[in-house]
Amino acid sequence: MVQEGHHNHNQHKRQISKANGQEINVDVLVIGAGPTGLGAAKRLNQINGPSWMIVDGSEVPGGLASTDITPEGFLYDVGGHVIFSHYKYFDDCINEALPNESDWYTHQRISYVRYKGLWVPYPFQNNISMLPKEDQVTAMDGMIDAALEARVANTKPKDFDEWILRNVGVGIADQFMRPYNYKVWAVPTTKMQAAWLGERVAAPNLKVVTKNIVLNKSAGNWGPNATFRFPAHGGTGNIWIKLADTLPSKKTRYGEHGRVQLIDAPNHRALLGDGTTINYGKLINTMAVDSLVECMRDEELTKLSKGLFFSTTHVIGVGVRGSRPERIGDKCWLYFPEDNCPFYRATIFSNYSPNNQPQSSKKLATQQLADGSKPESSEAKEGPYWSIMLEVSESSMKAVDTPNLLRDSIAGLINTEMLSPGDEIVSTYHRRFDHGYPTPSLEREGVLTKLLPKLQEMDIYSRGRFGSWRYEVGNQDHSFMLGVEAADAIVNGAVELTLNYPDFVNGRVNAERRLVDGAQFFKSKEGIRHGDEEVPLRPVANGH
Repeated sequence: MVQEGHHNHNQHKRQISKANGQEINVDVLVIGAGPTGLGAAKRLNQINGPSWMIVDGSEVPGGLASTDITPEGFLYDVGGHVIFSHYKYFDDCINEALPNESDWYTHQRISYVRYKGLWVPYPFQNNISMLPKEDQVTAMDGMIDAALEARVANTKPKDFDEWILRNVGVGIADQFMRPYNYKVWAVPTTKMQAAWLGERVAAPNLKVVTKNIVLNKSAGNWGPNATFRFPAHGGTGNIWIKLADTLPSKKTRYGEHGRVQLIDAPNHRALLGDGTTINYGKLINTMAVDSLVECMRDEELTKLSKGLFFSTTHVIGVGVRGSRPERIGDKCWLYFPEDNCPFYRATIFSNYSPNNQPQSSKKLATQQLADGSKPESSEAKEGPYWSIMLEVSESSMKAVDTPNLLRDSIAGLINTEMLSPGDEIVSTYHRRFDHGYPTPSLEREGVLTKLLPKLQEMDIYSRGRFGSWRYEVGNQDHSFMLGVEAADAIVNGAVELTLNYPDFVNGRVNAERRLVDGAQFFKSKEGIRHGDEEVPLRPVANGH
């Protein structure tokens, strides 16, 4: 293995030395201008100490939080993104990028699960009072059994499926949790671990659920995103474009000038697409870690990274002429556990901002009716317009009929009464994102506890949704702070809370605490002190 590594190393030297472009020296190189990379760059620029540069192979910053626009003028994010935050520093940076009240719309989440032709308020397990009576009985039977068994259980759940059974019972597991999570993750729940859950799944209160059934009431809003913000213009991607604009342009490289071809880790060098060589002291990587180790041509780490599982996300957009139907109303996003549609989630994207679709005065031709038939006229007509964004997962365990996915998705919208057969579709969108979700598989920690420390020994801090592969800290605020904290760790030796203590930042230790810029965190034998609080040291095992 040493000889192979030596061979790869020499091959790197030959390939990089052939580059005819310029050489640049920086203390810190940041790869990727999504939320994590921009967080790192923002913090490095603020510290105003080490020299740095951020590079990205895309022409526009944003990464997996970017926004596309169709030729007809409909906007679609890379999946269902909304802004809610666990961090004041994140809030401050976002508010600097989009500082005016008119830059934002604030929404109350209105979210439902589609089940047997009904709209059941989210979360499903808190609202079984809305189900048909027989299904209520099935759900309650399982919940009572689960509650009784939880009293005597003295072991942790061995996987996500067992966690579901212990928390909500077999009834709700079969009605919603198992089918929905398979549609989301593209793997069975038995192949996923449970440590990632944190605040993402609502644990039901048996007494409250029983009371709601007797009184025929639904439960109120739950969760960290019950209220969220959305940009007035440009979709989610506009946040990151504006934030990138706050950085000095001479330290940013996009497109071919920023595409990383090779990384010579032993010599701390990166070769870019235009032939430029960047010599770095430390590297903050935010590209997918499996892609990173391939760029390093490191056979041992590439083999190790094969143990990480991910799903691919298809984002489908449908732009419709006409006023938004009453049955759609103010709904935000909707969940679909059943097999009468390929998508697991639909977002009424036109509800987030009136600028996510063309103005009513814009004339567009009808491309097709929702039932697939051709329109009577090809003449362009005025709006108004509304839009739906759909997400479909794909993996080696869940195949997708890609050529027919748009057609099947529109049929699914009719099956679930989101569209009527005669609705006029004026715009469609379909884009496949190879790395969509970093799956919390049973094997994940075994890989990460080896891979991330091995990279860090080479002065490579791999962070972000796919850089550090922890979905539980993969939202936009988490991702941004993973970059910020990596920069702080490099410059000041600070603790990387988001990477190592996901339960803490997600509020399980202190639900109301917001992490404040400049707050003094330091390690003691007992734990991490934050002001007067002692936070127990139970880090995620990743070798640090």
